[in-house]
Amino acid sequence: MINLCFHGIGTPPESVPSEEAVYWITADTFRRVLDEVVDQPDVRLSFDDGNTSDVDVALPELVDRGMTADFFVIADRIGRSGSLSADDIRRLRQAGMGIGSHGMRHRVWRGLSAAEQHEELIDARDRIEEVVDEPVHTAACPLGRYDRGTLSALKRLGYSRVYTSDRALARPGTWRQARFSLTAGDTPGDVAGWFRHGERYTVRAADAARTFVKGLR
Repeated sequence: MINLCFHGIGTPPESVPSEEAVYWITADTFRRVLDEVVDQPDVRLSFDDGNTSDVDVALPELVDRGMTADFFVIADRIGRSGSLSADDIRRLRQAGMGIGSHGMRHRVWRGLSAAEQHEELIDARDRIEEVVDEPVHTAACPLGRYDRGTLSALKRLGYSRVYTSDRALARPGTWRQARFSLTAGDTPGDVAGWFRHGERYTVRAADAARTFVKGLR
């Protein structure tokens, strides 16, 4: 199966950091990608960062096609300009979308102190749970980065599924799920090519080895 990850749709506001702006795609590209995958049962969609384009652009397009997705929210940005409000997050949930944690401050989860890890993995989840009034069981690693300590902490804290950005195919039902993150230069044709990414055994084996090693660091 393949996990596709979106960030922002449209023109990124000035408040969006430059390292995040490169992951914004046009609304036209977004619609064409959805049309490319709408009939693909082995595709899972997700959105990181909690930008307002999640409700302004993505939600109507998903609903029109009868599609669902998981939205990973940065807890400290809830209600800020350009980011989802608490009502926006509840609106996504009421539309049948999944809500997960993207941490507190969008910082890499590798090498955190005990206090920082508590804030990112526990405090952030608590804040999002207060918004949706239900448990939050999933998380997406900021910038796709993780290490053995991160994965161990996430398991210990009861997260049922964790998403990365390893640009590899994923195996259904596994706890750690690799994703392909779209960037500004990607096209629907590129997405179609990702479906062929694992057609060769050597490619699948290399991906499996790469993600296995990353989890041991």
